[in-house]
Amino acid sequence: MNSKIIDKLGLITLRDRKVAMVRSHNKTLFYIPGGKRELNETDEQALCRELDEELTLTLHLDSIRFYGEFIGLADGKQDGTQVRIRCYFADYDGSPIPAAEIAELAWLDSHDLPLCSTTAAIIVSQLQQDGLIN
Repeated sequence: MNSKIIDKLGLITLRDRKVAMVRSHNKTLFYIPGGKRELNETDEQALCRELDEELTLTLHLDSIRFYGEFIGLADGKQDGTQVRIRCYFADYDGSPIPAAEIAELAWLDSHDLPLCSTTAAIIVSQLQQDGLIN
C-alpha cells in the first residue's frame, strides 16, 4: 500500500453560510484554496504566498488561526495517495479573484458535496457540523 501523503495548507473563507472553494483549469472538482509549502516555509508564509497567487488576497499575518487538519484521497491519483490539508481562518484585504491555475471560485455548502474533492467534502462536512455553513 502506498503511504504517500501530499502536505498542503488551505484557507477557510466564509460568506453567507457558505465556504469559498476553487477549481483548477482542467479539473472538475472543487477544493479549498491554498497549496503546498515550499522549502523552509512556515504554514503562515505558505498560506500567504498561495492565497496571493491563487486569489490575489493579502492575508493579515496576525489574524491567521488554525481550524483543523484533514486527510483524504488525493484528487486524480489512482495509487492511494492521500492529501493532508492544514486549514486556517484569516482576515485579508481585497476580494477573492481567481488567478494563476484557478479557473473558478464558488461559494459552496453541504448541499454541494458532489462538486468537491474527497478531502474538500470532509472539510465542508466538518464546517457544517460546527455550524459554520449550511
